[in-house]
Amino acid sequence: MTSTLLADAPGVAVTQAPGAAERARHLYFSLYDDPAAIPGEAQSFLAEQIAAASALPADLPPTLVGMPAWIEERTDAVGAQYRDYLAARKAGAPRRYFHCRAHALYFLKGVAPTKLVDGAWLYGLLRQWDKPACHPLIKTYLEELGEGVPDKNHVTIYRKLLATHGCEGWEELDDSHFLQGAIQLALGHHAERFLPEVIGYNLGYEQLPLHLLITSYELNELGIDPYYFTLHVTVDNAASGHARKAVQALADLMPRVGDREAFYRRVLDGYRLNELGASTTSVIAGFDLQAELVDILAAKSKVGKNMHSDYCRVAGRSVNDWLLDPARIPDFLAALEQAGWIKRGEDVEHSRFWRLVHGERAEMFGVFNAYEQQVLRDWITTAPDGETAAGPRVLTHRARRRTLDTLGQDAGRGAAFPERGLIRRHRSEETGNELRLLEQQVASASGKQEAMELLAGLMSPEVHHTAVGLMATRLYTRLFDA
Repeated sequence: MTSTLLADAPGVAVTQAPGAAERARHLYFSLYDDPAAIPGEAQSFLAEQIAAASALPADLPPTLVGMPAWIEERTDAVGAQYRDYLAARKAGAPRRYFHCRAHALYFLKGVAPTKLVDGAWLYGLLRQWDKPACHPLIKTYLEELGEGVPDKNHVTIYRKLLATHGCEGWEELDDSHFLQGAIQLALGHHAERFLPEVIGYNLGYEQLPLHLLITSYELNELGIDPYYFTLHVTVDNAASGHARKAVQALADLMPRVGDREAFYRRVLDGYRLNELGASTTSVIAGFDLQAELVDILAAKSKVGKNMHSDYCRVAGRSVNDWLLDPARIPDFLAALEQAGWIKRGEDVEHSRFWRLVHGERAEMFGVFNAYEQQVLRDWITTAPDGETAAGPRVLTHRARRRTLDTLGQDAGRGAAFPERGLIRRHRSEETGNELRLLEQQVASASGKQEAMELLAGLMSPEVHHTAVGLMATRLYTRLFDA
């Protein structure tokens, strides 16, 4: 799922209400911790965001009659733009989004607060399982949860992607990165009160955007498993996927009696909410390789400023002395270059500093995680004039050919990406007892209503990817389809 309105335009300004970003971070984690404790705050936050978005454009047709043509036109337009992109790449154009592998990993980390609550805005509809008009939206939420299968649960997939590349630590991102996630969580926990806005938000989020196709293509080029993104290309399709279900839900839930125009205006409000906060392209545009390396080293300096021996000196100063003031990190990097510890624009193995941090026998083994090492690698191999050193290619042949139409073919053949089989963990006795208890509680429920209420409570955005949440999702899906 991906926001679609202005998100394909590079450098789009981040729109938000004054002070919204700071509140968003607090709300995001509060809703994860105890959503029942802040209902008033979440609702007032949503009201403020709706007001902030009200002046933004919305390209939805004026009536439901025009919705099928609107989807078809959008799909055709995105397809044509993607064909142009592919033609340009074939003719030798550089990647549009990611200058290097570190840039792509920076993006994965930067959008994590949103991806880790994927589908959250639909959570509150689970208790409407007995209302057929809500079924398209509930079905969409269940599919976001992989219907309880770990390797199909979107949050589980993304968490694994972050862990694979050392992109944890997203909790420290700038406040604006949490605005979209906070909106999604607030909508999910107050879906009945904001039902028209949920429908509109879902309608905007489920349309296939150009940036999702380009992102998938370029991640694949860089040897980063694009499965999370290609999965959304397929499940959001306009023919039978979430995009179509979103329109069906709007048609089914539009009131037959009452003020239909007022309802539709609120749908438009929800649609516009997609444009608030950091977007795919704004996160991508925010990357600066030098600045990112400086930030990484500045964070390391808090711990490392007293950990180095005095005999190690650079430009006449001890390493500890350099690290005392994070503001001097750029000068420290320049001094390392001048002293020959780092040789920009050459293979990393030519830099003594790289050999200190990379490799199992490196003196600083474990100090830099996979993401941080990638940033350092790309910075070293990129000369100050922007030229990149020739060296071993990141991609294998299999990685380069792993495209949307070959995903199924690669399964189980030792592909370049990690296997996405069921996540196997040794189940602890405590977890096993919890799952058995859940089975017993469902079996002893007085009826389907009680069982569905019990299961829905364990399928919230903060729980559904856990062992008990996955099991609850499987049981709910089975009862829902019965």
